[in-house]
Amino acid sequence: MKINCCWLYAINKYGYPPSIQDTHRVLGEMAALGFDAVELEGVREENLRAVYAARADLRLRCADLGLRMMNFCPVLPDLVSTDSARRRHALDLFKIAAELAVYFEAPTVQVDSYAAPVEFVRHRPYDDVVEFKRQFDVRIPAGFSWERAWGALVDGVRACVVVARDAGLRLCLEPRVGEMVSNTDALLRLMEQVGDSAFGAVLDTGHLHAQKEILPLSVEKLGARIFYVHASDNDGRDNEHLAPGRGTVDWEALIRGLRNHGFDGYIGIDVGGVPDLDAQYREGYAYVRSIIKRVVVDDSPSGKEAAR
Repeated sequence: MKINCCWLYAINKYGYPPSIQDTHRVLGEMAALGFDAVELEGVREENLRAVYAARADLRLRCADLGLRMMNFCPVLPDLVSTDSARRRHALDLFKIAAELAVYFEAPTVQVDSYAAPVEFVRHRPYDDVVEFKRQFDVRIPAGFSWERAWGALVDGVRACVVVARDAGLRLCLEPRVGEMVSNTDALLRLMEQVGDSAFGAVLDTGHLHAQKEILPLSVEKLGARIFYVHASDNDGRDNEHLAPGRGTVDWEALIRGLRNHGFDGYIGIDVGGVPDLDAQYREGYAYVRSIIKRVVVDDSPSGKEAAR
């Protein structure tokens, strides 16, 4: 298993989304924290096209810093719109994102399920800012159909996975509090209906723990369909994204389960909304690395012998 820095670090440092100038700056800061692999995002059309225009300079920046781009995430809510014309336009933008993932040599491209098309009275999930510990108050509009909204999600993800597969990529999606796919079983249902093995999970510990999931059981449910892990911690009461080790997530059981299912991908440190951001990224990196080492030693022949 390998460890990377999630883009939430950049968002917390420089806003949503960071400018291209700040993107160059934050890549250097990620490297200074000790990471050798990072995510990158393109947030809606304007920022996605800006990243595309700057792709050569960004790739050179990563090379100079010794960074690997291991995941690219376009933020395109219209991918799941019930308006088919908006969904088609978003898919054209997703094709740009897939091209960027290939250009940066990232093995995965990521999407989200986004919020259902209902009226959010105060805060819409992750719309203009990425914040946690928020209450979502909604009104169901006249004519709303969950079946139609879910069908648009299935169609959108199915179209994206075709694009990803044709580009030699795997597509992943993370359950998030407040969105249409907010837990493990909703993601399993989506996987079943999309019906493509190139579509898998981002296991996001912060969101799933806040959803009262038993995380080692989530690992068992998803198994080899886990393509990537977002690692943050909380007390299970809200979706805070604290450094791993600062909450009540059972990290050893989680990582042991991942290892038992042959997971050898990236675990991304995904901390945000904290005052000591750099310190918690260093702390989370060291903590997850120590748990991985402990699990590997315990599972080795010498480790098992010593435990007898």
